[in-house]
Amino acid sequence: MKFRWIFCCMILTVLPAGSAGARELVLNAVGDIMLAGSAVPTLERFGYDYPFAACRAELKKGDLAVGNLEAPIARHGDEFTDKRFRFRAAPQSAGALRRAGFSVLTLANNHMMDFGAGALRETVRTLDGCGIRHTGAGETLADARRPVFIRTEAGTVAFLAYSLTFPEEFYAAADHAGTAPGYAGQVREDIVKAKASADYVVVSFHWGSEGASLPHAYQIRAAHAAIDAGADVVLGHHPHVLQGIERYRKGIIFYSLGNFAFGSRSRTALRSVIARITLDDGVRGVELVPLDVDNGRVRFQPRPLTGKKGEEVIDRLNDISRQFGTVVAGSDGGFRVDMSRGIETAANEEGHGHVPTVRGN
Repeated sequence: MKFRWIFCCMILTVLPAGSAGARELVLNAVGDIMLAGSAVPTLERFGYDYPFAACRAELKKGDLAVGNLEAPIARHGDEFTDKRFRFRAAPQSAGALRRAGFSVLTLANNHMMDFGAGALRETVRTLDGCGIRHTGAGETLADARRPVFIRTEAGTVAFLAYSLTFPEEFYAAADHAGTAPGYAGQVREDIVKAKASADYVVVSFHWGSEGASLPHAYQIRAAHAAIDAGADVVLGHHPHVLQGIERYRKGIIFYSLGNFAFGSRSRTALRSVIARITLDDGVRGVELVPLDVDNGRVRFQPRPLTGKKGEEVIDRLNDISRQFGTVVAGSDGGFRVDMSRGIETAANEEGHGHVPTVRGN
């Protein structure tokens, strides 16, 4: 049975939120979402809307919301046993994600093919059925690389997603399904094409080392290359913890947004953020909503942090963003990236060819 990719050639039209200006578009971005694993007993008891209850209001403060779907949503499929962790979420997850406000989910990661092409097909059908757009995986490499375009009164946004994690068997090819690999030449080509049809381009990368608070040099090269090619926003994930934020040229790079609603009891994945990005003839502003994602405490329901706890998250982000000259300032009234500190130098050309992959479970 073939994927139903007709929607990828269509443009979804949405109306901006009432708070947005005539040319202003607000995008909420979160990190990894995995509604399986250790979370299953809690989800079965409280329902699949439960993980989003504390953050739903924040996710609704914008026009679009995007996150990385870190597991297929399926009941069937052939399990890939040559890796330590394999995940598969229940079909109820999709409706809950839509009700939480998610417009787009990225599928390019090291778990989307845990149960093979059959589970990916089921995921696609399920997401299509509840009106969630998706990018980064498909029946062929061409399908996996195809962007999603969303048109609003404030302009058209293109979303692309790539994986730079193992296993390489999960990468799509001309003759088999899988995820879009983040090879630099292909990424650049895709961004240039998408920019020709969109006002804004958002690129997602699954990359880096789990638990690392600083990005590898190859992540920085790839992110800069994406902005150089025409991307406005780069969203990173896979480390499960926060990494730094960089204001590069006229774009913004989040090297890792950490976990969002994630079904594990990690001792290191404790804090995260919602990145609220205002697009208005480029990236005009970024607000950050600190989150508690310590599942030993919040039980798989990420919760906004205020007061001293929220300030501690921002202090941490400032520490790990210092190498990029980024400053996040504010208080409970809102934490915002200082947009006056953009870096105007060209990206280092070294490493703009094949980008190395980093092993993931």
